[in-house]
Amino acid sequence: MADKPCLLVTGGGRGIGASVARLAANRGYAVAINYSRSAAEAEALAKEIQAAGGRAVALPGDVADATQVEALFDGAESVLGPVRYLVNNAGLTGRASRLDEAETATMERVVAVNVMGVINCACSFVRRASTRHGGAGGAIVNISSSAATLGSPNEYTWYAATKGAVDSFTQGLAKELGDDGIRVNAVAPGLTDTEIHERESGVIGRVAKIAPMIPLARPGSPDEIAEPVLWLLSDAASYVTGAILRVAGGR
Repeated sequence: MADKPCLLVTGGGRGIGASVARLAANRGYAVAINYSRSAAEAEALAKEIQAAGGRAVALPGDVADATQVEALFDGAESVLGPVRYLVNNAGLTGRASRLDEAETATMERVVAVNVMGVINCACSFVRRASTRHGGAGGAIVNISSSAATLGSPNEYTWYAATKGAVDSFTQGLAKELGDDGIRVNAVAPGLTDTEIHERESGVIGRVAKIAPMIPLARPGSPDEIAEPVLWLLSDAASYVTGAILRVAGGR
């Protein structure tokens, strides 16, 4: 049994997920860092947290696969104790293009990870954490996107659609679990300076191109997204559930 609350961060090896994991560890959480493709980064982050006196473990798992998700939770609990907090961060965009130029396989994979991945992880979490099932309760924060309302035309409308689904799921699940001791919220980042823009979308210089469109005239940093995520997980947000907090510099 862990002496600190356990937080599972999906896609936690890099970008926003890594910032969430690092900040959570600094604030006393034991952190399970899930990865699918970024094994080296996740392992390095876990070692960094351990070296600073925290408790962390890096665990593989494709969140689109419900069987792997169950194994992920089992692995986290075997090392760090019951998972009391979940940040559904894992996500893909696919290569940027118009809809009629996109590959069906790419879009299907984005939907599988971004939608079913969130649902699979939330389902496993609820079965373990809900007071209805004998758990101690907890909190979920889903990482949405401002794309849910902007639509991402000419880039990845399918990605925007998945984030709209995340918003709907967040609000519905929050109402469903209101009496189960679990709060469910979402953070919807705007343009954030991570490697996802060029690595996933393939658009060189996307951050610099979009920055002038933002009222604050700059992209956000992953740490600036992590802060509201940690707030929503904390007791300071004890009366907040079903909220979608837009963190987008005014865009």
